[in-house]
Order: sequence, then C-alpha cells, then structure tokens
Amino acid sequence: MSSSSTTRDQKDPGDVQTRTRSNSIDHEHPNLSMRRMVLVGRTGAGKSSSGNTILGKKVFRAAKSASSVTKECWKETGEVDDRQLMLVDCPGIFDTSLSEKELIKEMSKCINMTAPGPHAIILVIKLGPYTEEEKLSVEKIRAVFGEEADKHTIILFTHGDELSESIEQTLSEARHDLKHLIELCGGRYHVFDNTKVHDRKQVLEFLDKVDNLLLMNLGKYYTSDMFQHVEEMLKDKEEKLRKKYSQMIQELTDTFNEEKTKLEDTIKKLKQSGQEKDQKIKELEEEVKQKDRHCKEFKRFYKQKYRAVRQEVEETHVNENIPEISRKLKKLRV
Repeated sequence: MSSSSTTRDQKDPGDVQTRTRSNSIDHEHPNLSMRRMVLVGRTGAGKSSSGNTILGKKVFRAAKSASSVTKECWKETGEVDDRQLMLVDCPGIFDTSLSEKELIKEMSKCINMTAPGPHAIILVIKLGPYTEEEKLSVEKIRAVFGEEADKHTIILFTHGDELSESIEQTLSEARHDLKHLIELCGGRYHVFDNTKVHDRKQVLEFLDKVDNLLLMNLGKYYTSDMFQHVEEMLKDKEEKLRKKYSQMIQELTDTFNEEKTKLEDTIKKLKQSGQEKDQKIKELEEEVKQKDRHCKEFKRFYKQKYRAVRQEVEETHVNENIPEISRKLKKLRV
C-alpha cells in the first residue's frame, strides 16, 4: 500500500509556511530542509549526468557506454539555490538486461538510501523514439513504486541539445504510450541539456517544478509499506551499531587506561629505586606516549563510524529478498 507522508522534522511553532510569487513552496520551509530525490531510468538515459547538472559538480559517474556504467546505487548531497538536496542515482537497475536478483539488490539499496521516502521521483528518459524496451523499464519502475508514486514523479528528458524543434512540438508527435505516461505523471516534465552544466537557468526552472510538485503534495514525501518497513529496519540497525561502537570505545579506553597506569607505576618505581635505569625509563615513557597516540586514533576511528552509522547501514545492510519487489516483477513480461 502506497501513501504520502509528511517529513519527520518537527516544525517550530514560530515558523510559518510561505509561498513565493510563483506559488511554489518557500525555500526556507522548515519541513523541507532536505529534498530527497531519486533518479530512475534506463542505462544511457542520462541519470548520472543529470545529477551532476543539478548539483553543479561532477559527483556521479556518467558512463559513455552501457558496458562501462556502474550498476550500484549512489547518493550525493549538495546545496543549490538555498535548497539542500539529496540525490540518489539508481543506474540501470530497471534495465531489461539486469537479472532479477541484481535488480532486487540494487533496488533495496535505493529504498535504503531514500527511506522514509523520496520527495520526488525523477524519471529520466532520453529524447528520441520511445522503444518497447524503454516502455518495459518504465513498467518496472511503476510496478516497484506503485501507482501512487505517479503523484510524486517528474519526467526529465535529456539530450535537449538534440532538439530541432520545441519540446511541445516533439511530444505532440510522440507515441501514444509516452503521451499517456506524461498524463499519468500529471503533465510534469522538464528538459535538460547536460552538455551545458553552466546553464543554471535550466536547473532553477527544474527545481521550481519540484517545489510546485511538493506544494501539490502538501510538502509530503512518497512512501509505502515497503519504505516504512525499511525505515524501521534502518533505525533498529542504527541503534544497534551505535551501541556497539559506544561499547567498543569504552572498552578500548578502559584497556588503554589500564595499560597506561601500569606503565606509569613501573616508571615511578624505577625512578624511586635510585638505580641507573634511565634508558629503561625512557623506553617506558615512549611506550606511554604511543599508548596515548593509539588510544586517540582508535577513539577517533570509532567515533567517526558512530557518526556515520546511517550511511553504513544503508550500504551494508541490504535485504536482497524483498518479497513485494519480487512479486511485482513476476507480474511483468520477460
């Protein structure tokens, strides 16, 4: 079952939702401090390049051919026009050449990275003939996310530099099934020329359309039973990892302190004995310094892992057997 849900951030009583003159949600809306967007579509459609264009920097790997593209989901964040954006690039996970097992694995990562749900699903389609293979890829996307996801979807056409006429004229001559897809997505679409990353106007216009989409959905993000289940799982694993790392930090600190105390006691006794053991004392003092150094680095390492538990959970704890995904994919033709 799919639905829309509000963001989890608590709204300050003094904050008021405002709208710009273009009737889009104000950039400072407290419940939209981070806009989560997922890029989906076939390999070669231009998902990675579009992600780079949106963020204005080369963070996603854009392949020149299907054989060289990475098939792993990737997440990046950035700030554009006072908006905090989180983009998840799902390269080729809906390609017909991808096995069901591989698709489920990467789709699981996609869900992990966008849980509790994306504010916008960006369906990337390369301008040109709308083939049967592309149609099947779109069917897979809609089967996995559900029909409710249409309300949160914007179609992003790429290779805008190849347009010889207006996008409106091009779409008027398109196949019926592509026109129907646009209708299902509320007529929302945009065109990118990814050869012109410096053209920020196309990005600002795209983000305005995303804001208008959020306004239509009352600032709610797309979610489903599947997303909600994953979010609960992630939170549970986050908590377990935090406890694990906290315990490791404490145990390491106690062990180092105990060893350091023993060394310091030995040094103290040697100094009090009055014997000629300067070299031994120096060696022990150096050992104490090294213990301090090691302890400091171990604590830094595990504190860093503690702070990054969400990312670790998203990337390593992947449910490869999500029954709902398998069930929906089996309904589609091979």
